Amino acid sequence: MLKNSHIILLFFVIISFAACENDIDVVNSITALAEKKLPLESSKNVEFIYSDSAIVRARLKAPQIDRYGGKKPYLELPLGMNIVFFQETKKEQTNLTANYGIAYDNGNGVMEKMEAKGNVIVINEKGEKLNTEHLIWNAFTKKIYTEAFVKITTKDQVIWGDGMEADQDFSEYQIKNVKGEIDIKDADLAPKNEEEKSSEKKKK
Repeated sequence: MLKNSHIILLFFVIISFAACENDIDVVNSITALAEKKLPLESSKNVEFIYSDSAIVRARLKAPQIDRYGGKKPYLELPLGMNIVFFQETKKEQTNLTANYGIAYDNGNGVMEKMEAKGNVIVINEKGEKLNTEHLIWNAFTKKIYTEAFVKITTKDQVIWGDGMEADQDFSEYQIKNVKGEIDIKDADLAPKNEEEKSSEKKKK
């Protein structure tokens, strides 16, 4: 009888402990949801103009922009974006598109850095195209750079490698770790980034 009592007691202890753990999981889930940062403002179909010394340098368009506050305010573009960089003559110089973007404020209402992620494409006025999955634009240095895989397609060749730095107009660029080059007629042999591979699989 005594042994059976011990078994029954142990059974109830295990059940109680499991119930407490479930309660803790529920509490943690509710707490995490409550602590999730919500935007101060959310806008649809937004156009944002970036100027320097009263000269328009860039125009950003996005289906949605969420503004967050705090010590380090930022803008999030969860549905993608398009940025056009201009020359001083207002002529379009470079075009950038991406599936996601986030822009960091310096605390005084001035954008200091922007990150583009997911199927990032940059095309300059010469028609040269950059493909990558992650790109950063520094508004102060006027540079764009990445440590991710890059593929650059020019009129004559395709160059690929890891990491790159360029002027914001993508007129001058340097791949940090060149993996190879190929003539444009053999471009189908060049390695592709993950987004391009995924697109090809869907077509098949």
